[in-house]
Amino acid sequence: MRTSPFAVLALSLSLAPSLFAQAPAKRPISIDDMYRMQQLGDPQSSPDGQWIAYTVTAIDREADKRRSSLWMVNWEGTQSLRLTYGPASDSSPRWSPDGKFLAFLSARPADAKTQIWLLDRRGGEARQLTDVKDEIADFHWSPDGKKFVLEMRAASDDPAAKAPNTPPAAPQPIVIDRYHFKRDIAGYLTASSRTHLFLFDVETKKLDPLTAGNTSSDSDPRWSPDGTRIAFVSAPDSEPNQPATNDISIVDARPGAAPRKIASAFPPNSQHLAWSPDGKLIAFLQGLELKYAAYNQDRLAVVSAEGGAPRVLAEKLDRGASSPEFTPDGLSLTFLVADDRLEYPVRIAVSGGSVERLSGPEMVVYQQSSAAGRTAVLASSDAQPPELFALESKKFRKLTSHNDALLSELQLGAVRDISFKSKDGAEVHGMMILPPSYDPSRKYPALLWIHGGPNGQDDHGLPFNTYALQLERQLFAARGYAVLAINYRGSSGRGAAYTRGIFADWGHLEVDDLLAGVDFAVASGVADPQRLGIGGWSYGGMLTDYTIASDSRFKVAISGAGIGNELSMYGSDQYILQYNNEIGPPWKTLDTWIKISYPFFHADRIHTPTLFMGGQSDFNVPIGGGEQMYQALRTLGVPTQLVIYPGQFHLFTRPSYIHDRMQRYFAWFDSYLNPQK
Repeated sequence: MRTSPFAVLALSLSLAPSLFAQAPAKRPISIDDMYRMQQLGDPQSSPDGQWIAYTVTAIDREADKRRSSLWMVNWEGTQSLRLTYGPASDSSPRWSPDGKFLAFLSARPADAKTQIWLLDRRGGEARQLTDVKDEIADFHWSPDGKKFVLEMRAASDDPAAKAPNTPPAAPQPIVIDRYHFKRDIAGYLTASSRTHLFLFDVETKKLDPLTAGNTSSDSDPRWSPDGTRIAFVSAPDSEPNQPATNDISIVDARPGAAPRKIASAFPPNSQHLAWSPDGKLIAFLQGLELKYAAYNQDRLAVVSAEGGAPRVLAEKLDRGASSPEFTPDGLSLTFLVADDRLEYPVRIAVSGGSVERLSGPEMVVYQQSSAAGRTAVLASSDAQPPELFALESKKFRKLTSHNDALLSELQLGAVRDISFKSKDGAEVHGMMILPPSYDPSRKYPALLWIHGGPNGQDDHGLPFNTYALQLERQLFAARGYAVLAINYRGSSGRGAAYTRGIFADWGHLEVDDLLAGVDFAVASGVADPQRLGIGGWSYGGMLTDYTIASDSRFKVAISGAGIGNELSMYGSDQYILQYNNEIGPPWKTLDTWIKISYPFFHADRIHTPTLFMGGQSDFNVPIGGGEQMYQALRTLGVPTQLVIYPGQFHLFTRPSYIHDRMQRYFAWFDSYLNPQK
């Protein structure tokens, strides 16, 4: 009996409906998606360039913690392997010089000290290598694989800490004798806060001090290629009327050796030392002079390992540099450049000359790692959360796909570049993020969501971590808002003059730039002028206070970790060096302090309902800044609320608090702007 071809077709359709079924409709991103996001970081290429080790951080919702594990992916991107499991967080993967072992930091069990653990690349469980008495901040293998240099604080000499089976003693008084005496997370800076370098022998487990002293901290150690010397950064305790510079020093890699200074530099945003392959040069970063320290414009420099005058490279590059590395032949250096809503790698010859861009504009590069002529980068775009990519011939080839499953479900808002003129004619750049279901025939409630710093920038990345403004922008857009991200003056990526334009004049040009951005959004027909909101965190919270004290157009505001009364922060936060060098001490420049504190001293100009928020343990921008503004508006009868998160620093780490904060953002803005209308 012959079967009808139509019957065969019908049978085929019934057996393979997926061939013709429509793909599931995508949905807007939601707050709960944060529990599925995976954050990649710290890529480290194996010596042969065949594998890249990295960290993956995810949220354990039940434990209300973020946990990091180690992974590695091969250069072809065909194998991605998880290396560590369990409740501990693992970080700082570092390959042994022969590529056979992977060392990393972990606290196992969770209440233990952080130690170095070792994984055999051929398989097996990780084993603990060190048993030191204090927390290890950083470590690096010696070129022969026989030693580590450790960065850590000296072990405590408190007898009570050594006595077993004794009840905990009362906390000792905190004795302060330093000019710069507090820092977020670290807390009060005492003698025990200083870090120094130690040598650890892998075979004998012997630990020897390499640097010491009660007047400076030592960090960022880097072995010379021949393993005989270690370069490091020595940061003397800052004191008034002394140049606040960091020393670049070298010490022989043996106990008892005396360090020698080879250069000094104003502290950059983040120092990074690198030896040339022949051991003759050291690359480092120079910050701007101290009065401009808050305005990121770090310069790349090299100095002879024997000392002498440093030589600045790429002097004509009017952009900040970071993460320098020598090429294998030692003839060039690669580094990252923050440039007008992007960040990308570049190369320059050690002899100087022009800068060559090493990638196109399609991705924002956060980190890079090179070995054996191969470069892996951690990169992102408007619609691509950070993943690892191979960078080949200036093109990106994707290696990992940790967030692809979640991303495949989401419809993100389109991101448009915008540019406009500010009040004084200055050109300002930014971005507008549209709701996923954007309809050009209607106007939308708009949020001016302001980045911090001020020396950061809003860029075209989409970090899938739980404290990134880029992610918050997409969450707001999914809620039905058009979101404005403006790189106001003071932001990085537009050159030194643009960055330093707000020097000692906070809350002036930034506010002009932000309001011009709102005017642009209204004139473009996207923003509804009757439904405007404003908010931000850190300097974004400060600018929220400045703006609502300057302009009454906003119907609602959120000021996170902000300050309205700068004068009250003198001696209360961690910025004494900036205050004394940029603004001057209050008894000398009181008029300037009052001027930059106008949101508090003119709080009666504010009529915008405002939510103030912050971390109870924040030493960066203490919660007192929000408390004062809350009290002022409460006194004036302006609708306001204050939310304080216990145990949180400037950047939150407890996932439930981050989730709660986003819910409160939505509730506060929605109640005044009605985005679903």
